[in-house]
Amino acid sequence: MAKAKPIKKASTGSGQIRLIGGQWRGRKLPVLDSEGLRPTTDRIKETLFNWLMFDIHHCRCLDLFAGSGSLGFEALSRGAGEVILVEKDATVAQQLQRNLASLPAAQGQIINTDAIGFLQSPATAFDLVFLDPPFHRELLPNVCQLLEHNGWLNVDAKIYIEREQASESLLLPSNWRLLKDKRAGQVNYQLYQRESE
Repeated sequence: MAKAKPIKKASTGSGQIRLIGGQWRGRKLPVLDSEGLRPTTDRIKETLFNWLMFDIHHCRCLDLFAGSGSLGFEALSRGAGEVILVEKDATVAQQLQRNLASLPAAQGQIINTDAIGFLQSPATAFDLVFLDPPFHRELLPNVCQLLEHNGWLNVDAKIYIEREQASESLLLPSNWRLLKDKRAGQVNYQLYQRESE
């Protein structure tokens, strides 16, 4: 008889995220330990959602490398109309589903697939996209081109990018205009707006 694999449990301490604003402010959600999972820090998240203060309400959001769900769930808490969270790791996606179910009437959806595969499916346009991929995998160039050229972005969509500071300059679509640019430790984070070409 095969030995059952132990169930992966959420760890304590860093194994949770905290919603820092909106209707579920202060709510803590468990996060599974998983290689490469790096929840966005509260400090960066506070800055980002200050930038988005007038854009988040009722907008349609895509959290493409959802991981802990920190950005997607924060957007829901602050009044986003709908948030799609895409996560490749099945176990992590299951935890995201449990966390989503714990937020009453949250207009969210968890999709368990990889980002590239998702972006090659039929597109529906988003107002806001969060891109916080695993570091050192060079996923952003391809993902940004697919977002732009496959119909995933509304005309004036905003795109948030979080990446490692040491990475080379990023080749982005020419019609993405940089709005905000900051650093925190080893992390660069930027907000872009798509403009019609």
